Amino acid sequence: LAFKHFREVGKKPIYAHSQGLYPSGMVTSTYMLGAATSEFWMQPDSSFQAVGIASESMFFKRFFDKYGVKAEYEQRYEYKNAVNPYLYSDYTPAHRESTLSWMGSVYRTALTSAAADRKQDPAQLLKTLEGGPYIAQEAQAKGLIDKVGQVSDIQAFALEKAGKGAKLLDFEDYASRSKPPAVKSGQAIAVIGAEGAIITGTDDGGSPFGGDSNVYSDDVAQAFRNAAEDKDVKAIVFRVSSPGGSDTASEQILAAVKAAQKAGKPVVVSMGTYAASGGYWISSHADSIIAQPSTLTGSIGVYGGKFAIGDALARFGVDTRDLHVGGDYSQAFGSGEGFTPEQRAKFAGWMDRIYAGFITRVAEGRDLPPAKVRELAKGRVWTGEQAKQLGLVDELGGYYEAVEKAKALAKVKGDIRIKHMDSGSSPFEALEKFLGVSETSAKTLAAAAWVLGDPRSQAILDEMAKARLRAAPGGASVLADMPVR
Repeated sequence: LAFKHFREVGKKPIYAHSQGLYPSGMVTSTYMLGAATSEFWMQPDSSFQAVGIASESMFFKRFFDKYGVKAEYEQRYEYKNAVNPYLYSDYTPAHRESTLSWMGSVYRTALTSAAADRKQDPAQLLKTLEGGPYIAQEAQAKGLIDKVGQVSDIQAFALEKAGKGAKLLDFEDYASRSKPPAVKSGQAIAVIGAEGAIITGTDDGGSPFGGDSNVYSDDVAQAFRNAAEDKDVKAIVFRVSSPGGSDTASEQILAAVKAAQKAGKPVVVSMGTYAASGGYWISSHADSIIAQPSTLTGSIGVYGGKFAIGDALARFGVDTRDLHVGGDYSQAFGSGEGFTPEQRAKFAGWMDRIYAGFITRVAEGRDLPPAKVRELAKGRVWTGEQAKQLGLVDELGGYYEAVEKAKALAKVKGDIRIKHMDSGSSPFEALEKFLGVSETSAKTLAAAAWVLGDPRSQAILDEMAKARLRAAPGGASVLADMPVR
């Protein structure tokens, strides 16, 4: 959508070059991007393998059984499958159904878009793509790409098309030099970003890690307050690209969204790659929700639990012993033992309350009967295209469509200033803060890794670490030894 907007509004060509398309993940969607450009080039003899979309899950149930690890989780409901790899050895029927459904929707969307851009019949393009793999020259002969050449060739081609005096410029340099056009009016549309896992707190800027981003609820809520108090801001575009996270943090952000609306500022959500679980929670009350056809959204549900690794550690001479004062539930999230029946019942009740609250918020925000939302929920992931048909999304489009919608809702015409509100997203926090593990738990895990350097104990720790760090859609996730999110 952004490519097409650039070509239509800027009246400028986009040239794409690939050194190979390989059969992994969303390769068909990658081809869709190439097809949306003015010309799509590939390196000679490179691989064109855009033959479909693939997804692979690794299941740990038998591994856990073998080494004495208990995955104790509650899900609401059968489609909330983020923790299924720890509970089962294969896809459940609901897990398989949901995954194939959204994959099929993304595949159809990519093919339809690519066919329109390549001016081909969708059925014929499907047949040609799935008949692969091809080398670049074969892909060109079949009309799948435009030209074959090296990177230097397409660079020379672009410079020639640009005319005398043109030069190559890295995108980062271009972006740093670009300035928005001056707008005489003081009226503005505020843009607030929420990209990454949703967590409570604020970004202190002290993280030693790089790579991923988080959505800090204090920072996003403050950005909404600032936009609400700014007299120039007439509406807000809330750009959401999040797989979920803390229900507590999500509720704080949603409250800030509603407060801005109460202050007379319409809010339009523009969904990115995904806006699922907590990402949908914070979007649910927007005046309008705009998603891309392939956006992964919904996942209206909750999961939580812990890993009980006492038996696993005992096999290597490490014993865990709990002490507590107060109620029995105070030790529910110890890492040594699984839940007692009473603890499980109380924890399940907590999950039920979070799920019921999620349903209520979506029903109110989307003006849908709660019974209808319960049918659409159950933790199921939908694409933007599917969500629009179900009433979970209002329109299909991207950022520019969201800005235009915000202008319309605010009854603003003509050019308007875009004001980016800093919501404070940043890379990972410090490891101990992100994991939230207690000192005792950390020492227990360290002891297991130390025992004789046994590779089996290290394998258990590696899996536990992956489980803790796994970024999966979840309205609530309870990690190992303490209830959070």
